[in-house]
Amino acid sequence: MTNPDSRLPNPGVPDLRVALVQGDTRWHDPAGNRSYYGSLIGTLAGRADLVVLPETFTSGFSNEAVADAEDMQGATVDWLRGQAARLGAVVTGSAVIREGGHVYNRLLWATPGGGLLHYDKRHLFRMANEHQRYAPGVARPVFELNGWNVLPQVCYDLRFPVFTRNRRLGEGLEYDLLLFVANWPAARRHAWRTLLRARAIENLACCIGVNRVGTDGNGIGYAGDSAVLDHLGETVIELGPAEQVALGRLSREALEAYRARFPADRDADAFELR
Repeated sequence: MTNPDSRLPNPGVPDLRVALVQGDTRWHDPAGNRSYYGSLIGTLAGRADLVVLPETFTSGFSNEAVADAEDMQGATVDWLRGQAARLGAVVTGSAVIREGGHVYNRLLWATPGGGLLHYDKRHLFRMANEHQRYAPGVARPVFELNGWNVLPQVCYDLRFPVFTRNRRLGEGLEYDLLLFVANWPAARRHAWRTLLRARAIENLACCIGVNRVGTDGNGIGYAGDSAVLDHLGETVIELGPAEQVALGRLSREALEAYRARFPADRDADAFELR
């Protein structure tokens, strides 16, 4: 979670080095996926501050995966912590996690120092009956990384701008980077690409979206289109439909300069999240 003081404008914050890991997730194969994604990120040590894997990267997006849900002491959490320590970077992605009698589509945020934070997907995709098998998250955490405040989100959350709206707290905005991990089907790729840009522009924040590629066990195809966008919604990185790992850099100096000369958030409507 963030310290409120860290939300104050600070042009001295360094650029953020990010790695997008766009993979073809194996269907219902946690051990195989840990090995697969481990091989994809194997050369990233010292090259990125944040390594982003797709949604449900150990299973694919599946209601049946709840039967094999891990807990927070399971192999996937241990693997993420190990990768974060080895790479010297935060490693994040979502997995199917069981806790307190419920199963969550949980974004896990493992830090190089052994810390672990999480965000549970709030908006469950009813068109695939996700809401019948998984429990919705309640909290809306903001994570801190090298002076950047990051709002983590999962896939379908992208369609709900009220939940992601950046708010002014004191003299600064609540977050600097909006992060989405996804299994977003190719049939709706126009919405994915459009909404990522809209979320960046309306929130005066950088935006990252990491999607999978390939075809899942339900026969659904994925086009990737993972991206890093700046605060104007302009493309820093945009990937195609192939398996790929890409590195990019986000400028905090440019972000702060734009916010100073175009503080549109000061005219935003007040509201409360419930």
